[in-house]
Amino acid sequence: MKYAIITGTSRGLGEAVAEKFMKQGIHVLGISRSGNEKLSSLKDEQTGSFEHIPADLNDTADLQRAAAVVKEKAFHAQTEFVYIVNNAGVVEPIETAGNLDAEAVQKHMQINLTAPILLINELLPAASETGVKLGIVMITSGAAEKSIHGWSVYSSSKAALNRFTETLALEQEGSGHTILAFSPGVMDTDMQQDIRSSSESAFADVDKFKKMKEENALRSPQEVADVLMNLLQQDVTNGQVYRLYDLV
Repeated sequence: MKYAIITGTSRGLGEAVAEKFMKQGIHVLGISRSGNEKLSSLKDEQTGSFEHIPADLNDTADLQRAAAVVKEKAFHAQTEFVYIVNNAGVVEPIETAGNLDAEAVQKHMQINLTAPILLINELLPAASETGVKLGIVMITSGAAEKSIHGWSVYSSSKAALNRFTETLALEQEGSGHTILAFSPGVMDTDMQQDIRSSSESAFADVDKFKKMKEENALRSPQEVADVLMNLLQQDVTNGQVYRLYDLV
């Protein structure tokens, strides 16, 4: 059996990737606060299945509880391979330094950076104990590699996630695990709505993003999921950041 553990499956890219895995006969364990009726209904129509594991990634204890459930369900003698897709993320707070809300910054870092690190930290020992090989994917962003007005927190969390990916690959050399980061480009998701609702004082490029929506320049999560699934079928360099724009 093969499993895919995906965070943030309630909508967007997480939902799209989960559906692609299910169509390949892979059993998906989706970690998110909210369930997904669409994916739950597909489990009787596709060869794979979907199970929602409720968890608030902003709560470390809740994340660890969810990880314990995942270990029990996915790491056993019948398991051939486990994908882990750390997809859940937030863009807020979009604001300039000096005007940031402390609680919003802490929540952002917990969801975008701490939660992915802790989830991997919980699941690596289970993989070692059972001999299960992992395919680890960190969903990152082009913002990790450049400075964007008003995005200091988002760019910082994604840059740190990239470095964690590289370090994890170094530490796991020879383990047989596949470890990469995937930058999906600009997608038509709820996150984009949050970006477009920003004020120009908080985010100087807000009009640029509004124009992209008006001109239908945003890729759908389904299109992006197809690119990621194709990437996972190829030989990859562990620790590398793969960018959608280089793959299409």
